[in-house]
Amino acid sequence: EVQLQACGGGLVQAGGSLRLSCAASGFTLDDYTIGWFRQAPGKEREGVSCIHGGNGGPHYADSVKGRFTISSDNAKNTVYLQMNSLKPEDTAVYYCAAFEGRIGILCLIPRKWENHAWGQGTQVTVSS
Repeated sequence: EVQLQACGGGLVQAGGSLRLSCAASGFTLDDYTIGWFRQAPGKEREGVSCIHGGNGGPHYADSVKGRFTISSDNAKNTVYLQMNSLKPEDTAVYYCAAFEGRIGILCLIPRKWENHAWGQGTQVTVSS
């Protein structure tokens, strides 16, 4: 069974950093694209970043380019999202999801992941 466990969220001041982790089980990252998404209150879910564990991507939303870095540690079957220079508008619940295969930059479109595995969210709150 494909399962994902996201963690690492918290409360941080603007300009600070957090690292989110998405631990995968039931499959190996080599064959999957892992995506990070976020949803703020009253807003639609949006794609943040994604990477294929077998060397593909990464892709970033324009709003996080230059500040966030996604990486994959296949030995640990875990994908990380390093978030630097955080802004209050980054406040949201962050989710990771798994897509078998490659979809390129389309991985930033949440509806492409509707029938795929999602982890529980982790709250990120950035204070001004």
